[in-house]
Amino acid sequence: QVQLVESGGGLVQAGDSLRLSCAASGRTLSSLKMGWFRQAPGKEREFVAQISWTGDINYANSVKGRFTISRDNAKNTVYLQMNSLKPEDTAVYYCAAGSRPYSLQYGYWGQGTQVTVSS
Repeated sequence: QVQLVESGGGLVQAGDSLRLSCAASGRTLSSLKMGWFRQAPGKEREFVAQISWTGDINYANSVKGRFTISRDNAKNTVYLQMNSLKPEDTAVYYCAAGSRPYSLQYGYWGQGTQVTVSS
């Protein structure tokens, strides 16, 4: 079992930055694919960014160049640095972890952290 706890959300103005953290327990993250997703009101959950156990990174086009995903295996934590925030980035952000080591499927989710960007 993997427990994920997100933090770092809040209310900011357009153009500001936030850093989200996802602290994991129950299993080391170094062998897991980790990702960030978000869900805006009235919309489906969408992919934001992911980082594999090899360090390969992918971003959604909507955040490319503004968001950076990283991991600190020593702290068993994954981060999402969000710069140049826009009102359309407003959503609940969820951290996800692979279902098992070296798996491409996500199997664990955090409870989410709210990010609100005012114009």
